[in-house]
Amino acid sequence: MSDNYRRFLRTAQLPHVWCPGCGDGMIVKALLEAIGELNLDQNKIAVVSGIGCSGRTPFILDFNTMHTTHGRALAFATGIKLANPELRVFAIMGDGDASAIGGNHFIHACRRNLDITALVFNNGIYGLTGGQLAPTTPVGKRSTTSTMGSIEQPFDLVRLALGAGAGFVARTTSFDHKRLTSSIKRAILHKGFSFVDILTSCPTYFGRMNDVAEPYDMVHYLRDTSSPLHDCTCGETDQPKAEVMPTGIFREEERADYEALYKQKIAAACGKRSVS
Repeated sequence: MSDNYRRFLRTAQLPHVWCPGCGDGMIVKALLEAIGELNLDQNKIAVVSGIGCSGRTPFILDFNTMHTTHGRALAFATGIKLANPELRVFAIMGDGDASAIGGNHFIHACRRNLDITALVFNNGIYGLTGGQLAPTTPVGKRSTTSTMGSIEQPFDLVRLALGAGAGFVARTTSFDHKRLTSSIKRAILHKGFSFVDILTSCPTYFGRMNDVAEPYDMVHYLRDTSSPLHDCTCGETDQPKAEVMPTGIFREEERADYEALYKQKIAAACGKRSVS
């Protein structure tokens, strides 16, 4: 890693705990590249995570960081942003963390439109706790709790975010590093709630259970099961081809964010008091 990004790491906490071939390290590298290229103030960044493999991210980052409870990263991030609006707040979550126990927090963060950047490390399985079925596990894929293949329709987190009203919605993969960094940069620059669904690899559980256990094979799996939006016959509501997830920017829509509206209410309330 370039010295330009090494300054963002707590090197005493290295090496990290992720398995060989895990995509989480690539996502963190892309995040640090985006922060470095945007020249953000290191002291005015807050990174909040929940529980799971992605939840280990704050341990190695030299920002203001919090490792919080399962599914509650966005709740903590909301409190931090409202208490100190000058901070750039990132919520780091796994797919199960965000869409299962944290599902209600996720949809309400989308509609509330507070200026938070939410990144979901989406490996389609519960990686830290034993490889169980997740809300995002594709139909037919195996886990330790669906050894004959899942029969449940998975959540499409992009559609969930679009339906809940998020202003910026994107999907990319840890395989396509250039687009990953670019998507995170655009999410950071968006004023309001921004969400990036990042399809990533878990060779230890998802890969081993689904015959793509080698990291090299998992990278090819990500490549073969995703496709840029303009190459898919799908829009915000259309169904993509089976097992192919469209990637790209699905929505980039500016509207008044929660902080601005909250300040207006305070100003209006103070004005009424002074008149009376």
